[in-house]
Amino acid sequence: MGFWTTCRRHAWALGALLGALMLGAGACHGQFAVLWKKAAMICLECIGIG
Repeated sequence: MGFWTTCRRHAWALGALLGALMLGAGACHGQFAVLWKKAAMICLECIGIG
């Protein structure tokens, strides 16, 4: 039973590490620029400028 209590305690760290790795992999493949362009277009459409 001790395994499950220690596993849950450190599960958030594993999830944060995996999330950071996936963000880094996406940034290396140029997905940040695509996401930024989409976010800017949505913002401009909501304001009514674009």
